[in-house]
Amino acid sequence: MPPPSHRPTPDLLTTGAVGLAVVAVSSSAPLIAYAAAPALAIAFWRNLLAVAVLSPVSLARRRAEFRRLTVGAGRREGLFCVLSGVALAGHFATWVPSAQLTSVATSTALVATQPVWQGLIARAQGRRLPLVVWIGIAVAVGGAAVATGTDVGVSARAVLGDVLALTGGLFAAVYTAFGERARASISTTTYTTICYGICALILLVICLIGGVRLTGFDGRTWLAILALVAGAQLLGHSMFNYALRKISATTVSVLILLEAPGAALLGWAWLGQVPRPYALLGMALLLLGVAVVVLGGGRAARRAAPTTLPTDPTPLDD
Repeated sequence: MPPPSHRPTPDLLTTGAVGLAVVAVSSSAPLIAYAAAPALAIAFWRNLLAVAVLSPVSLARRRAEFRRLTVGAGRREGLFCVLSGVALAGHFATWVPSAQLTSVATSTALVATQPVWQGLIARAQGRRLPLVVWIGIAVAVGGAAVATGTDVGVSARAVLGDVLALTGGLFAAVYTAFGERARASISTTTYTTICYGICALILLVICLIGGVRLTGFDGRTWLAILALVAGAQLLGHSMFNYALRKISATTVSVLILLEAPGAALLGWAWLGQVPRPYALLGMALLLLGVAVVVLGGGRAARRAAPTTLPTDPTPLDD
């Protein structure tokens, strides 16, 4: 599933959208840790409420696009939207609980291994990875071992949170890869409405099967969920999805790394979660390794890229 080979040059609006998205998603883990509700319930409500906001706009403006995704060649793009929603459900079902089981800083740093997972997925698809990418992967894995090793002496609960965060990073890589393909020809509102809708439906089924409580929360928890919808979901995920039209999934992944220090600072200031020294060292190594994977791999790809580029796809208006 190779990504689109060429995009328009990012403009000021796209750059601003990415900056806003980084700030918004940095609030996600602290809000999840703060909310007094089951993790899966939080994940369900943030997606369902986001769909409730987006669907009136998308259905009013994008009816023809929705119909196109159900017939002929459009079904392929529709399938990418559905698969992206499935992967997003996997991401939320693993990472959101991790933010309540381990520290905000560690959970956010481990889920930021997303670009490393994307590199391994590319290798599994038969694409060769440059040596610098494997070096970055080794540094990132070593950093993860240092960061999570400190949790072994804390509790089995924290270790489980670490494992779930790593798994959430894997699902995030799959989610971004499918989203990149879908956004090549589908508007942001249509894509996010379908993706979040599928995600919410899957999470609802999981919650019903698992007997997860979905209502009866106190006021501060509902405020935290609403803040997640407005911030991390609509201004975070949706703005990253918007940027995928002009920025590759790999580049978006490295920009998401900025969430880790932002969330750690918020967790420290708001929740009093002071990162342990060894965890800070491990997170620094992990982020360094992921940056090497993304930036070094991107430089190698540019050197190997052909000089002739295909024609740009028809631009989308949002």
